[in-house]
Amino acid sequence: MKYIHLYALFFMFVFYTSCVQNQTEGKIMINSETNGVITAHGPERITRNLIQDRKGNIWIAAFDGIFRYDGKSFTNITSKISSARFFSVLEDRKGNLWFGSIGSGVYRYEGKSFTNFTTGEGLLNNEVTSIYEDKKGNIWFGVSGGTSCYDGKTFRNYISDGNTIKEDRIGKTFSIRQNNAVNTIIEDKRGGFWFGANGVFRYDGKSFTAFIHNGKPFKNVRSIIEDKKGNIWLGGADGLWRYDGSTFTNFTQNFVGHIYEDRKGNIWTSSQSANEGRCILSRYDEKSLNDKEPTVSEIMSKYEGNKGMIFGILEANDGSIWFGTMVDGVCRYDGKTITYFKSK
Repeated sequence: MKYIHLYALFFMFVFYTSCVQNQTEGKIMINSETNGVITAHGPERITRNLIQDRKGNIWIAAFDGIFRYDGKSFTNITSKISSARFFSVLEDRKGNLWFGSIGSGVYRYEGKSFTNFTTGEGLLNNEVTSIYEDKKGNIWFGVSGGTSCYDGKTFRNYISDGNTIKEDRIGKTFSIRQNNAVNTIIEDKRGGFWFGANGVFRYDGKSFTAFIHNGKPFKNVRSIIEDKKGNIWLGGADGLWRYDGSTFTNFTQNFVGHIYEDRKGNIWTSSQSANEGRCILSRYDEKSLNDKEPTVSEIMSKYEGNKGMIFGILEANDGSIWFGTMVDGVCRYDGKTITYFKSK
């Protein structure tokens, strides 16, 4: 009987140390017991963002999980790890995948295991709306209330108050949703950082500069990109704007949620018609971008009113355009037709 008790204790110790979650250096390590769950369809819920990794897999951040598409089938990578709603995704230079969630912080996926970073590790807020890797390899997170920069060891946080962004030096974190989320982050060719929130801010490494147009700040900026020519494009509640370093040019005053430049230099946007409430996927022809009236093609305008929105846009290696939606999961446009991957 004595040996039975010792065996039981040993078994419990082994089980405990190999449990799905364990604490290592202040971070929650989650060992993946599976490669995910293969599904016959793509995301069923709101699909916010997507990327293609160096191996050609497409990764999709959706409210029902992180999905990987290998060209043949979809795999829900996080179905047995977290029930969080995922909002953003990034592949870093080391090949790690980062997944931003709403309420559960950010997950780093190393291929076999996950590491979960939250406010407990120094993240400013557990609502992570955007992820970006800078030229030095630092990972930036746009969160509710500001932004966090992770250098591989610690977080450096910056708080947005609507009028500016300031570095936090007292270790403050937010446990609830804030009004001033940072929705998008990029580093331009000159090494300056651009942040889109309820305003547009450029950071030179020392201070933040707010950009205005017509004497007013930009409102609810959802997307910022730098094109091949070095122009900065802004999209949000004030429409679509291009900044050439001295002058802002407006292309539409309709709400723009996402901007993407393809390999030919065409600019793709997801927007919403002010009068009809239609959600539109558009392509601005590169050759006409400097014309007074650029050539714009409406690829899709399926959704009406509150029925849906179009979110992240991606040009895959084969030239097809992928995009996320509110009601149809992820879709693919091959230049002629649109394919839906949601179950029927």
